[in-house]
Amino acid sequence: MAQLVLNFIDSYHDIMENKSDPRVNGWPMLSSPFPTLFICLFYGYFAKTLGPRLMENRKPFQLRKVLIVYNAIQTMFSAWIFYEYMMSGWGGSYSLKCQPVDYSYSPMALRMAQTCWWYYISKFTEFFDTLFFILRKKNQQVSTLHVIHHGCMPMSVWMGMKFAPGGHSTFFALLNTFVHIVMYFYYMVSAMGPKYQKYIWWKKYLTSFQMLQFVCIFVHQFQLLFRECNYPKSFMVWIGLHGVMFLFLFSDFYKSKYTSDGKRRPANDGACMPVEGASYSKCSSNEHDNVVVYYSNGIVNGFKTTEDAKTK
Repeated sequence: MAQLVLNFIDSYHDIMENKSDPRVNGWPMLSSPFPTLFICLFYGYFAKTLGPRLMENRKPFQLRKVLIVYNAIQTMFSAWIFYEYMMSGWGGSYSLKCQPVDYSYSPMALRMAQTCWWYYISKFTEFFDTLFFILRKKNQQVSTLHVIHHGCMPMSVWMGMKFAPGGHSTFFALLNTFVHIVMYFYYMVSAMGPKYQKYIWWKKYLTSFQMLQFVCIFVHQFQLLFRECNYPKSFMVWIGLHGVMFLFLFSDFYKSKYTSDGKRRPANDGACMPVEGASYSKCSSNEHDNVVVYYSNGIVNGFKTTEDAKTK
C-alpha cells in the first residue's frame, strides 16, 4: 500500500513538473491543482449548505445597484477576454479545423496563454452570481444544475491552463466569453427594473443561444476524432464532453415545457433572472392550469399557483 502511495506521488510530480507547460508554472494559482480544487469544493458547500444556513434568520439584502454594477463589470470583462482571444489567434491565424498549441515564448503565444489565465480567473468571478442569489434569499435559483455548471468550470479550465494554454480547445473559451457578453448585458438591463424590459425583447432567444454554443463546441472538438492534429486528444475529448454535458443540462429548460403526463406546459418567453424588489421572476402563466412558471437562466426552478403568487 505504501508503495502505491509513493508511486502515485512520483507520478503526480512527474506530471506537474515534466508534462505541464513550463511557461505558466510560476503563474498565480497554477503551481498546484489543490487551491483551485479546494475553492470549487468550498463553493459547492457554501452554495448548497453554508450560505442558505447563514441567511436563514436574516432578511434578504436589496442589491439592485450592486447587481447593475456587477453585471456591467462582467459584461466588460467578458468583452475584453473575447477581444484578447481574437487578437491572440482566433481573429485570423488560428484554424477551426486543427490548431496545435504554440508552446513558444513568442509574443503571440504568450498573449494567448495570458488570455487563457484571465479566462480561468473569470470562472471565479462568476461565483458572485450564486452569492447574490443567496444574499437575496433566492435559494430556489441555486439549483443543483446551477452549482454543477459553475463549480466544475474552474477545475476544468485549470487543467487546460496548466497543460495546454492555447490551441484548439480555446475555441470553447472564445464562444463562452461571447455568450457571457450577451448574458451579463441581459442581466444588467434586467436588474434595472421593469421599465427597461422593452429593451431586452430578445431574452427568449438567450437560452437557445447558450445551447447553440454547446453544440458548436462539441462539434468543433470531436472533429479531431476524424482528422490528424497535433493537439492532445485527451483535452479534445474532455472539452467535447463538457459541451455535451452542458447541452443536456440546459435542455432541461425545454423539457420543462411538458408535464409528467405529456401535457404541454405554458411556453416560457425567455430566460429570466429575478429583478430586485420581487421574490420571484414571472416568465409565463397559464390561467387554465392556475399555474405560474418561474425560470432562472434557462433552468426551471419550480411552480407556484397563481394564488401563491398573489400572496407575495
